[in-house]
Amino acid sequence: MELTQAELDAKIHAYYGSGDEDARLTSRSAGGQVEFMRVRSVIEDRLPARSRVLDVGGATGIHSRWLADAGHHVSLIDPVPSQVELAAEVGTFDAVVGDARSLDVPDHAVDAVLLLGPLYHLADAEDRRLAIHEARRVLRPGGLLFAQGISRLVGFVDGAVHGQPADLTSADLDIVRTGAWINPAEGFPGGHFHTPAELRAEIEQGGFVDVTVRGLEGPNLGALELMRGDRQVLECAIALVEAAEDRVRHSVDLQDKLAAYSPHLLAIGTLPGT
Repeated sequence: MELTQAELDAKIHAYYGSGDEDARLTSRSAGGQVEFMRVRSVIEDRLPARSRVLDVGGATGIHSRWLADAGHHVSLIDPVPSQVELAAEVGTFDAVVGDARSLDVPDHAVDAVLLLGPLYHLADAEDRRLAIHEARRVLRPGGLLFAQGISRLVGFVDGAVHGQPADLTSADLDIVRTGAWINPAEGFPGGHFHTPAELRAEIEQGGFVDVTVRGLEGPNLGALELMRGDRQVLECAIALVEAAEDRVRHSVDLQDKLAAYSPHLLAIGTLPGT
């Protein structure tokens, strides 16, 4: 059964309205913890001091909090009112309800835009184009875009790790071919799963340059879950991923192959100009 984007949007409101995105990134899984630590590390390395940051799809402010604490001026936008209410209670950044495809923000108003969720919940390529266009519109020349995707291979790596590759169906293979998957049942809503090359292309077609795509967690090995909460072990896992990235930095093709085995991808692009 195919769902429209409006129906998917309703599922997104229901799923995130009753869930806790903070827990997903801080305590629920080792993969989530590594994802959070890596995103923070990549942004901290790139972001100039006292930047104006727009956190689009920022949920309850898991990233807005540390950015504000680091001295950046942060505004959060999310489509789920209950998430925005929790984010607004923090008090160190602005939080309003809004849509990534139509931002109520002036042109050239910010130094960086975070799209750490919207792109993989927008099933239609035109909707993703609109979200990227809006990010470009509100960025000043030379500003940075950090845009996250979910890898098409995530479910298949999980299946291989847990010894269930025989359960794959033709519908599963269609996800690899197209990236399209909307969950008709309860749970994670779905939307669109990217390849690294596809995510890079969408960001470049949106007018950004010097685009790189990183795999955040590295290969999704179930053994890492045994180390959940052990920050030293998780930092070692991140160091291994970063060392592998350094080894393949000379080749975009090798970068993509490495990134594809991570559950989450992070694209970083720069808006031309000074």
